[in-house]
Amino acid sequence: MSQIPLGVEVERHRAAMTRVELSRPVRLAIESGIITTETSIFDYGCGIGGDVKRLKSQGYNCEGWDPYYFPDVEIRSADIVNLSYIINVIEDPVERDRALSHAWELTGGVLIVAAQILVNDLSGMLAYGDGILTKRNTFQKYYQQVELKEYIDRVLTVDAIPIGLGIFLVFRDLSQAESFRAARLYTRMTTPRVRVESKRFEDYQVQLAPLMEFVSERGRIPIKSELAAEAELVNEFGSIKRAFQIVLTATDEAEWDAIAYQRSLDLQVYLALSQFGQRRSLRNISTAMKADIKAFFGSYDEACAVADRLLFKIGEPGVIKQACQHSKIGKLLPAALYVHISALNEIDPKLRLYEGCASRNIGGTEDANLIKFHTDKPCISYLYYPDFESIAHPALQWAMLIDLRDLSLRFRDYSQQDNPPILHRKA
Repeated sequence: MSQIPLGVEVERHRAAMTRVELSRPVRLAIESGIITTETSIFDYGCGIGGDVKRLKSQGYNCEGWDPYYFPDVEIRSADIVNLSYIINVIEDPVERDRALSHAWELTGGVLIVAAQILVNDLSGMLAYGDGILTKRNTFQKYYQQVELKEYIDRVLTVDAIPIGLGIFLVFRDLSQAESFRAARLYTRMTTPRVRVESKRFEDYQVQLAPLMEFVSERGRIPIKSELAAEAELVNEFGSIKRAFQIVLTATDEAEWDAIAYQRSLDLQVYLALSQFGQRRSLRNISTAMKADIKAFFGSYDEACAVADRLLFKIGEPGVIKQACQHSKIGKLLPAALYVHISALNEIDPKLRLYEGCASRNIGGTEDANLIKFHTDKPCISYLYYPDFESIAHPALQWAMLIDLRDLSLRFRDYSQQDNPPILHRKA
């Protein structure tokens, strides 16, 4: 890149985008349950106000301020503050830090921070400070994913959580943050079906439904005051435990055991991955998670020890390659195992944790269909085939590779190629 003088005036307002739908950070925050109709939202640097307008039209309590387009709107605190694609258009590093810090000061619950991530070659662009000057005379700083997290963490003294490429959440409540991290690793389980006729169960099936739903979600019996229907069930059966015994008369106990086992694996993966950041003390973990840990492991120390053994195991030479070769799920080729994203939580726990070491940095798998476990190098790739479900041999649109040695990311777009890679032997 060729360097241009820093005295050139940058027209920041021209970086504001006209959107036809909600921005990706806002959409992901809604899908993650962060933004709800019960939360107040403030868009700090809202540009021309597309997100604010659409959120309001959908019944959300949202306001927005922008120094150019909406300078007269009162800057206010809110449960959720959105700082999307702002820090990447501020050419002054000091002002950039100040904008991030001010947005955090306004945040009551969760701060959304989004910035542009470097996925393309910038050769030929005009360098300006620590970024580039675009053809529209706007500034852009492109971050590496890890670099953006380190920047947010350093300025705010936090541990930001990625939910997508270039998109992070910062929680005020540490226990809420940990619950959010763990929930994103939970395997979706279905409530076991009624398989045996039981008059006692049939008489109370409606009352027992909330208990069955709870155990399906957490894999354990609820503790005191954890279930809204507790008083009714205790009054009828004497205790929650006895109430669940009625459920077992009509369902397969092995299915409930399988749910409990899967939840214990979910917790192992969560606790193992927490070693890469700052593993929280027990006091910063929610009551529900404490109950999970006690039910499955007996104590927090034991749970961490089990998780760490799993983490250390995947670092041993040949372990991942062997797990790939023995996997009953996926398609094994000489140098890689391909697994459909829907089967991620069904694979060997070692492979699941290995994938988590990569996806924890990007916050999710975006639109990827397949996960590629490389057996010849410590890398994981995410592959997107738009026509995966409808075509026998779909074409690859993009691939994203995470190198686990340094967590670097390489993105390759095949959408404009005349002869993109084709997926063979899909079945």
